[in-house]
Amino acid sequence: MLSLMPYLPRLALFAALLPAACAVAPDMASVTAYSPAALGAVRYKAVLVAGDGSLPVFDNAVDAMAERLRRGGRTTGITRLSAVPAVIAQEGVRSASLDYILSAVGDMRPGPGEGCLVFATSHGAPRAGLSLSLTREALSPEALDRALVRGCGNAPTVVVASGCFSGIYAQAPMARPNRVILTAARPDRTSFGCGAGFTYTVYDRCLLDSLDGAATWREVSGAVGGCVASEERRRRVTPSEPQASFGEAVAGLPAPGRAAP
Repeated sequence: MLSLMPYLPRLALFAALLPAACAVAPDMASVTAYSPAALGAVRYKAVLVAGDGSLPVFDNAVDAMAERLRRGGRTTGITRLSAVPAVIAQEGVRSASLDYILSAVGDMRPGPGEGCLVFATSHGAPRAGLSLSLTREALSPEALDRALVRGCGNAPTVVVASGCFSGIYAQAPMARPNRVILTAARPDRTSFGCGAGFTYTVYDRCLLDSLDGAATWREVSGAVGGCVASEERRRRVTPSEPQASFGEAVAGLPAPGRAAP
């Protein structure tokens, strides 16, 4: 597991210097529930992050998520970020640094009928967030929350944080009425599946498989939890206990594996 302890003071300073424009909008706590028809028509502006470049599992998952969004007609634009120089050299791919990720999320600005989707997969560190190996930083829940407020406002928003200790993203301040949040593990538990013989981490594989059959993100969450628990029992590892948060305004938000109307 990558240790981020030497860089935590820098992260705290970065958060303190964020501009006032990143402050939480005053109406974020009282979002009116979206109608089923409105939710069914949502197409996502997506930011997909492979935060660690030491293994191909993370970029593989980002590739597969992009394909599923496009296949279901559920995206109006994808920004991809990677920690692998050869991938960054591809057209349209940016470096998975903290500045670039927060900028991409803050610039999403969904229009009518659009929502936001952030999928970030990497190693994780306790109480710090997902690691960004290229720049030795971490994507903290607090920084991501501010970027989402700036870039997505009250629009329907989905965040998938896949990594060890990622349950911190399913808590305040990230948990909001307009957000669905799925995470790979409890705040105090590791996830698994980063070996060289894996195509995806176990959580990412279960997530991607579940998107193809589930009608809503809540169904995705249930299917992923069962899939991960089954694999953990088979491998006799400590349960990671994936966490989720479903805001009341988006409780019935459709999963992107189903074709958009």
